[in-house]
Amino acid sequence: MKSARESTTYYYGLFNDSFPPVLDGVTLTVENYCNWLSKAGRDVCVVTPWAPRFTGIDSIKLFRYFSLPIYNRHPYRYGYPRFDPFIWRHLRQTPFKIIHAHCPFSSGRLAVYTARKQNLPLVATFHSKYRTDLERSLPPFMVKYQMKRLLEFYNSATEVWIPQAAVEETLREYGYKGKVQVVDNGNDFCDGIEDIEAYKRESRRIIGLEEGEIGLLFVGQHILEKGIDIIIRSLPLLGNLRFRMNFIGTGYALDDMKQLVGGLGLGDRVTFHEVISDRERLRRFYAGSSLFLFPSFYDNAPLVVREAAAMHTPAILLEGSTAAELVSDGKNGFLTRRTPEAYAEAIRHIAASPRLLVEAGTGARQTLARSWQDVMDEVINRYDLIIDRHEHSSRH
Repeated sequence: MKSARESTTYYYGLFNDSFPPVLDGVTLTVENYCNWLSKAGRDVCVVTPWAPRFTGIDSIKLFRYFSLPIYNRHPYRYGYPRFDPFIWRHLRQTPFKIIHAHCPFSSGRLAVYTARKQNLPLVATFHSKYRTDLERSLPPFMVKYQMKRLLEFYNSATEVWIPQAAVEETLREYGYKGKVQVVDNGNDFCDGIEDIEAYKRESRRIIGLEEGEIGLLFVGQHILEKGIDIIIRSLPLLGNLRFRMNFIGTGYALDDMKQLVGGLGLGDRVTFHEVISDRERLRRFYAGSSLFLFPSFYDNAPLVVREAAAMHTPAILLEGSTAAELVSDGKNGFLTRRTPEAYAEAIRHIAASPRLLVEAGTGARQTLARSWQDVMDEVINRYDLIIDRHEHSSRH
């Protein structure tokens, strides 16, 4: 006969401030954690702020708590668990095995509460340059206060994970002095295509690229921090180069982007798409495009660059950016400066050398794209070690 403890279902808790229908790189990471943990026979519970138009996910337990929209950051919402008495009860009564927080704000504070209340190990992944986000939305005194709380959050974790080594520099700038573990993000575009060249040719046709036309792509939040204005202002400098620019996503700067495109007379060569949640359709855009444009100093380890790499589509990134840590110019991507002139020159140079483009695309696939299955095997092994270590220390 099983003991009460053996018969209890224990959950792997994933806490994040965004979850579908809100889509971004961290959301996609949490979704894949859910998927692969479930496939490995681990029960999953996600804790995240409430969002409209959500229909539910059958395979996981999900707790949503009270939230309000964030000014100028649609569709993101900020959670207010203090106004939601039910979430605290859920977290006290749900038996967890380990807590993994992917955000230091409202969901992160709930993660700390749960870990302390149930005496559980807490993993915290540092994904974003949070100070930049705070400075856009809050006055300086509030930024200072929130950064203090952010540091307290990471100091409370059993382990702190970062998605690539260069991210450690940002975390140290914030004042964190503890150890960090590098744990990659995976990629769900790595498998399932036998003939990549045929797939890319077909994808060009599907996304509407004409013969001899170079496809340029940006996927992500349409916010100025990501350098989207650099992309748009570089396009008129491409001269006689035939191109089609696709922007996929949404954000506070979308209307300004459209206005700038119209003012520069680019309306017939630039297309704006909303967020594409259909992963196969999105993969077609990655595969059909020639170059992925990402002139951002804001991002730490952008998943979109790895998604493009999985489709043999190299990115143009910025020299000295954290996102470019793993990129060697001309080998598995391209590096340039953060000006429209430099960005346009890089595009023209690459477009004039099809061999260089193919070689960089192959290098990107070999060095930047790692499957989620491979990553999650490592994650689950790390979870098991952390749980065993914590349970051993608790017994002694």
